[in-house]
Amino acid sequence: MSAGHRVSVMLEELERICHQHGLPNTVQRREVLHTLVLRRDHPVADQVFDDVRKRLPEISRATVYRVLETLVRIGIARKVCHPGSGARYEVERRRHHHLVCIRCEKMIDLEDPTLDHLSLPGAASGFQIQDYSIQFLGLCKTCARKQKGHVRGS
Repeated sequence: MSAGHRVSVMLEELERICHQHGLPNTVQRREVLHTLVLRRDHPVADQVFDDVRKRLPEISRATVYRVLETLVRIGIARKVCHPGSGARYEVERRRHHHLVCIRCEKMIDLEDPTLDHLSLPGAASGFQIQDYSIQFLGLCKTCARKQKGHVRGS
């Protein structure tokens, strides 16, 4: 699916979901979602703000933060976090997992069906798991290459 088609589909979904929740489908919401659909790198809120501001120069940082939280609350976007980093956002809602580089903080989607069918804990303690995502921490290819070169040069 092309990026333009993905944007159109998500904007239609935003309109439908806003209507269901009794929310106005504002220009700001559409622009923030448009940015998230085009970015596949799990941007932090400030990156989204920088992109949206190119198209809506009058938008405030606070508005972008509020819109991101609204998109997460109504289920059209997801917030993904890992220790030591700010919250990141994505629109991919199918279950998937992440590879997270501990050096550059790059986050890469990982789809692995074997991880999607794990036996889940929680029943004994009464915890009701609704979904899960596994994050693997390590070094991306670029950072691993840099580290290997640094070790040789020491």
